Amino acid sequence: MRGVLITGGDTAAPGTALLVAAAPVGRGRLVDASSVLPALAAVPPGVLAGTPAATVVELADPVDPQTVLTRIRSAAATAGPLRLFLAGQLHLDRKQRLPHLALARSTPSTLRYTGLPWHWLATELTIRRPGTTTVFVDLVADQEAWRWAAEEGLGLGLGVRMYGRVARPAPRRTRDPDAAGPAYLRACAAIWRSGARPDADTLHELAGAESGAGSADVLLLGGEPAVREAPAPPFAGSAPAAPATADPHPAILAAARAGRHTEAAAAAAAWEQQELRAHGPGSAQALHWLEVRADLARLADEPALSCELWMTVADARLTRSQPADDPEVEGAVDRAHHQWEQIRDAPAARALAPRLVALRRRVPGRQRGALTVLQRRLESLHTERTS
Repeated sequence: MRGVLITGGDTAAPGTALLVAAAPVGRGRLVDASSVLPALAAVPPGVLAGTPAATVVELADPVDPQTVLTRIRSAAATAGPLRLFLAGQLHLDRKQRLPHLALARSTPSTLRYTGLPWHWLATELTIRRPGTTTVFVDLVADQEAWRWAAEEGLGLGLGVRMYGRVARPAPRRTRDPDAAGPAYLRACAAIWRSGARPDADTLHELAGAESGAGSADVLLLGGEPAVREAPAPPFAGSAPAAPATADPHPAILAAARAGRHTEAAAAAAAWEQQELRAHGPGSAQALHWLEVRADLARLADEPALSCELWMTVADARLTRSQPADDPEVEGAVDRAHHQWEQIRDAPAARALAPRLVALRRRVPGRQRGALTVLQRRLESLHTERTS
């Protein structure tokens, strides 16, 4: 993975542009995603971000989904406008049939552990202020992922505008992944480099026309999130707000149980953000929705994310001066520990282990030897790494 940071312009209205280009190495490669990065990098930072002052962060051929998530989370935490550019491949994992952005080490059998789940992306972007986030995608999807995108919609939650295309791969007998490239994003870059500064809708229309609009093998994504919505709080843009007396939990849980994990996670993140604004960080209301998100990650069979969220809950409760033997604190650490045990991706487990060990030392819990069990598994993971 290569990361590049570029800044430019004045400081009047700082924005961020995050460029992510990823594709598997070897036979699973359908597109030369990183070939578009030089074209985008040649565009002035302020044009990419749509602001007078801008920061541009580039990720080329990332291998670790946690690293990509961290970069996306950092970009999403900025106060100014955010533009995210994604080039790569979209696939469904074999177990849950959920969309993932394939990374360098992704294979069909390991996608759930080596790819970036689409609902992780939705969760991080949904918490941002509506209208401040624009996503441009240029993806190649296999047949199953193509059908999923056409039927379910490739949305990223309320308040996030998305433009771009999802294309079928060329037939295998004529496929040349080294020659293939993200034509839509290349067209965007060419338009900007020509000196034109169209608005996002016009840019999308022009780039779409140059990259296969009207083709049966190209699905164009138009600006508004195409996703069935679970109830969302009043701040969620122009979408109808849920009545103040309505309980959003049943609909969110129903979406998760129906396999619509992106919708459920995005809705829970939106409610959490609403409570953060109303009651502040560390409030009981915000912590409740953080716990909901952690449990939704469990239902989505994303133990690494669930573990991380439960640890955040535990840290927040300890920060509120809840004692280490408080049942709520112990429960959060126990759940984090349990989810960590379910992680099958050794690098992800090792990355989360130091924080979990520190929590276990503060919160031993009521199950004897929990810290010892944790340390033994961590030792075995390090042994596997060096063997």
